Amino acid sequence: MLFLYIQSLTRRDNMEKKELVLKALLESEEPLRPGDVVEKTGLSKEDVDKAIKKLKDEGKIESPKRCYYQAKRA
Repeated sequence: MLFLYIQSLTRRDNMEKKELVLKALLESEEPLRPGDVVEKTGLSKEDVDKAIKKLKDEGKIESPKRCYYQAKRA
């Protein structure tokens, strides 16, 4: 039971990190490098890299050029 609780907290934490990364990309007028997102969010490089991968897989962000990311605009 405790394991399931801890697992749900971890998922929620990952979602919050993903939302922070998406927010940083949405607020930027220019595509950002992962290092720029680290500076804007205060997250670790590892957390930003994981969030970018998930957001890209979900189709919420795109990479207009190598190693730069931006939110997809509707």
